[in-house]
Amino acid sequence: MSELEIGTIVTGIYKTGKYIGEITDIRPQAYLVRVLAVAKHPMQGDLHNPKDADVMIFHERRALAHREQANIPKKMVKPFEGDVPEYLSSLKEACGKMRHELEEMQTKWAEMSLNMLDSLEKDYFK
Repeated sequence: MSELEIGTIVTGIYKTGKYIGEITDIRPQAYLVRVLAVAKHPMQGDLHNPKDADVMIFHERRALAHREQANIPKKMVKPFEGDVPEYLSSLKEACGKMRHELEEMQTKWAEMSLNMLDSLEKDYFK
């Protein structure tokens, strides 16, 4: 795959979240991406033990903020086609989709994740 350029609008997967953003710098192994929208909210809990409720610390995972920049490995970045949604509406949609998926699971991990999502939404949308 050819190198993307600064200014290109892309999707990028960072940890367990997926974002739409703009490349602002090119590093040897990563692109620096400025977040413009949330495509998928990060999963809650321990990154090293996904979907496991029986962990030492069940982490709250926030979505990257609007215009926050993140180094995303080049292999996790792809060009984005289409209109970039507004950040807050994209965050609401991503949270709603995650909530729907968690409610269908009926596991201890899903229950703990829903509690974390409740807390995050109170902060996101105050």
